[in-house]
Amino acid sequence: MMTYVTFEGVTKWLDGRPPEWDGRVVLVNFWTLSCINWIRQAPWVRAWERSYRDDGLIVIGVHTPEFPFEHDVALVDTARRARRLDYPIAIDNDGAVWTSFDNYYWPALYFADRAGVIRDFHIGEGRYEESERILQRLLGIDREPVAVATAGIEAAADWDHLRTPELYLNDPAQDAGHAYLPFNRWGTAGGWTIDGGRATLDAPEGSLACHFRARDAHLVLSPGGREPIPFQVFLDGEAPGEHHGTDVDAAGQGVLREGRLYHLIRQRGAVRETTFEIAFRRGGAEAYAITFG
Repeated sequence: MMTYVTFEGVTKWLDGRPPEWDGRVVLVNFWTLSCINWIRQAPWVRAWERSYRDDGLIVIGVHTPEFPFEHDVALVDTARRARRLDYPIAIDNDGAVWTSFDNYYWPALYFADRAGVIRDFHIGEGRYEESERILQRLLGIDREPVAVATAGIEAAADWDHLRTPELYLNDPAQDAGHAYLPFNRWGTAGGWTIDGGRATLDAPEGSLACHFRARDAHLVLSPGGREPIPFQVFLDGEAPGEHHGTDVDAAGQGVLREGRLYHLIRQRGAVRETTFEIAFRRGGAEAYAITFG
């Protein structure tokens, strides 16, 4: 792991110029726009930046893309605005900053003192109170942690009922089809090509399904530079109704407009084992990963 904070090799700064961090406590946050773990972490980082900026804290986000569409700086800016982030963002499209920190995860937090020396780091979600205490110690202050409220796609995962891991759609051997879909498996129907780290719908219409158990189901999608693609989501063959996510309505209707994470399902009440299907009404959809919460 790197010892001192440096941002050599940044592709560009989203605001056009590098920030001044000399003499300030620095919190570096590695993220990528379609990562559900980063989205769920964002409310805390956002709250810390606003609460401690006048005490000498600067938060610097580093966006290192995982999927090809995430190299699009306009999409990064859209994600920044959607998460209401006010702090500087480094675009790390070549992974130079990622490599210099010897980082391997999204999200990741690195805590540096006023001399730029990295004093702590944390990988993934959680540990929020301890992380805030570390910031306070570096800032030389002591007060009650900030209150953070979450909602929608930013809400914390229901870890007690989550039984399905993240599923990448990059291996044809993992495509189980639709005839019989085993638990924790995904499958396609229609003409799909699974190559290059994604599943691409080549036919005019097609669908993708997953048998899972979790409160939330999300899908990383891109239209591949094409015009918007309408889709409909089903839960056990029916419209999701009250179990729809934030990117679809009760009838399951939604539109794939840009590359990002789409929130398809949020089960209300008891979390049960179930199957979602997403049917695309036009070809060209690119699907990368299914994530849960």
